[in-house]
Amino acid sequence: MRASGERTSPDERRRTGVRVLSRFHAVPAERLHAALMIALTFTTGINDAVGYLGLDKVFTGNMTGNVVILGMGLAGGDGLPVLGPALALAGFMAGAAVAGLVLHPATRGWSARTTVLLACVAAAMVALAAILFTVGDSPTKGWMITVTTSAATAMGIQAATARVVAVKDVSTVVVTSTITGLAADLFGPGPGRDAARRFAAIAAILVGAAVGVLLMNVHLGVGLLVAGVIIAVVTVVGALHRPSCQTPSLQ
Repeated sequence: MRASGERTSPDERRRTGVRVLSRFHAVPAERLHAALMIALTFTTGINDAVGYLGLDKVFTGNMTGNVVILGMGLAGGDGLPVLGPALALAGFMAGAAVAGLVLHPATRGWSARTTVLLACVAAAMVALAAILFTVGDSPTKGWMITVTTSAATAMGIQAATARVVAVKDVSTVVVTSTITGLAADLFGPGPGRDAARRFAAIAAILVGAAVGVLLMNVHLGVGLLVAGVIIAVVTVVGALHRPSCQTPSLQ
């Protein structure tokens, strides 16, 4: 037994680190990627809560909601914006298009390009949080539109990237298809793992939205900051689990 206060040698610390990494790399990619995409879905709930309640009723991830708001706004619905949802839609499509271009040669799964794109999303969220901290809890209309359009662009990048990571029924930005799949297969033969993953994705965006509202009580920018940090952690974990990140030998 090691005496109290005795330091471990560098070699022992290295061996411990290698064992931890070995266990980490032993986690099946399918299971880890599902958990990471569900974490991203949680951040979408935060972002949409901030966008809708704090930034003039604009969703940054849920584009179906923006299409509906835009339609009602164009028809003269009271207090409903038009420019914000329209620019968010354009930004989301632009982000998805750029990500699609970057990822086009890539195979399904997590690649170096996945890491770069999600790192950009994380950086964008932190930068947008910094803007909100700077302009305050009551930004002008111009700042609102700038933040929601930029956040929607980042969410477009995230959605297109998640599409290539290819976790079934987890797009990270919407759960309508997830709910459909869950209900349609609920009484089918052995829904099992699919049902658990679908429930987790639905719960993630629900809890994320609730957390987003609570964080707004602190400051409008806190939600985007928390989302950015979570996306950054997801990016690092996914990058470290790539097959090219070989665990060093214990020899």
